[in-house]
Amino acid sequence: MRLFIILAAFAGLSWAQAVQPLRLEKTIELPDVQGRIDHMSIDVKGERLFVSALGNNTLEIVDLKAGKKTDTIGQLKEPQGVLYVPEANRLYVANGNDGSVRVFDASSYAPVKTLDYGDDADNLRYDPAHKRIYVGYGSGALGEINGDGNKVADIKLDAHPESFQLEKNSLRIYVNLPKSRNVAVVDRETHTILATWKTDLAFANYPMAQSEHRLFVVTRMPARLLVFDTNTGSIVQKLPAVGDCDDFFLDQTRKRIYASGGDGAISVFQEQDADHYAELARITTDKGARTSLFSPDLDRLFLAVRRQGSQAAGIKVFVPAQ
Repeated sequence: MRLFIILAAFAGLSWAQAVQPLRLEKTIELPDVQGRIDHMSIDVKGERLFVSALGNNTLEIVDLKAGKKTDTIGQLKEPQGVLYVPEANRLYVANGNDGSVRVFDASSYAPVKTLDYGDDADNLRYDPAHKRIYVGYGSGALGEINGDGNKVADIKLDAHPESFQLEKNSLRIYVNLPKSRNVAVVDRETHTILATWKTDLAFANYPMAQSEHRLFVVTRMPARLLVFDTNTGSIVQKLPAVGDCDDFFLDQTRKRIYASGGDGAISVFQEQDADHYAELARITTDKGARTSLFSPDLDRLFLAVRRQGSQAAGIKVFVPAQ
């Protein structure tokens, strides 16, 4: 590998140019899907990908092993978030238009129940240790749902929550509040806000990821990766990132971050140490392809690509380089 890098340097190539950290493996078409595509969830054991086709008002089910779409759940209302809960074999779908969270049996896709949150139900997260589901909704709240699919609590916020992350070894929830230009730190036992962290002069903080003692936030104005120390709430590094980013994920095995942006690229960052990261490459993709999902179990990055003219919507499947 070292010889390869030396040869590439003599040829005038950077490391990012010589070795692309992501390789396109295949594209799975979604031929009937129109409009914007939002977030995704995965059934690892069953190798199924669940895709929120917001502009199509459907949830698309993709058989990853067969490489094709197999089912559709229709008559939704701008599905934004989807969550597969394997223990219960249930699908939770958050709808932006009517604020509902609709629960489906994940085998038959039959509806089980509907929870009303009033407006703009969005991202969904699962806490497997406490069997709790959380949904961001409305002008500022997180809804807490128990393992039976019933509402149990609400956590009030001062703006609509975008991406949020549940810390594994504590009761903290970190929440992006772009309209407030900060990150809220929430206690999920007391349902109170413990702290708010400013994003400085970077605004529109939508996607978020988290590792031990570090929180990663990508902003759109300007396009920046912000690295927070979760012990202090301070920003330890800022880096340029792909524009119009809506999802990004940690690859713990390779110590990388994948950020997908609607500007038509994936920013790949490499960890150097806990406080230092560098953009390893910027992989060209498709305009508007800003939502993605990385599965560590399947070792694949799935990128949602909307329909463009005669080109059908689809899921581009990328394999990380070793």
